[in-house]
Amino acid sequence: MQLLSHSLYLAPLPLYAQLYAAGTLLVDGDTPFVKQTFRNRAIIATENGTQTLTIPVVHQGRQAMRDVRISEHGNWRHLHWNALVSAYRKSPFFEYYADDFERFYRQKDGFLLDFNLQLHALVSELLGLEHTVHIIENSAVETEENQIVDIRAMAEPGNLASFSCDPAVPYYQVFASRNGFIPNLSVVDLLFNMGPEGLIVLRDAKRL
Repeated sequence: MQLLSHSLYLAPLPLYAQLYAAGTLLVDGDTPFVKQTFRNRAIIATENGTQTLTIPVVHQGRQAMRDVRISEHGNWRHLHWNALVSAYRKSPFFEYYADDFERFYRQKDGFLLDFNLQLHALVSELLGLEHTVHIIENSAVETEENQIVDIRAMAEPGNLASFSCDPAVPYYQVFASRNGFIPNLSVVDLLFNMGPEGLIVLRDAKRL
């Protein structure tokens, strides 16, 4: 099975649950960038609930995702990294992975698609999630003929609940005693809290 998705920033956990059962991830680089979606935002768990991290981009009208450049407005890299440290420094695996992630928040400039894919590659490696990734140029690919499951709608926050992977047993979260278990967060929540055992959560998760 192949998955067809948009490029997402530290994508929601349901994408990785779907990917566990697929051998290939096809990334749509052609469709226009849409603001206020998971293309450039991620949701993490904090002591006070959830927090949304948004990457600012350079606005140049209607652009294909592959052409969208990251803006350095507002010192966002510093803010995002500090938010991750504050949210997950007490999690069991954050200290093991912190250096791997911090370097992404020290670099400057670049394309959003590349940034997202580089983070995706790191997350997949740390989870032990094996698959291939291809950027497709024709977003109108025939999904039925090629056994492709189209999950591009997951990029819209309003659609995320319909892709919920709903693990049978919620995994450990640092602030669960305060906030209860929060589903469908960014995959880094699973990674920092569960480490390599996150792969077991993905294996057991309900999928499409």
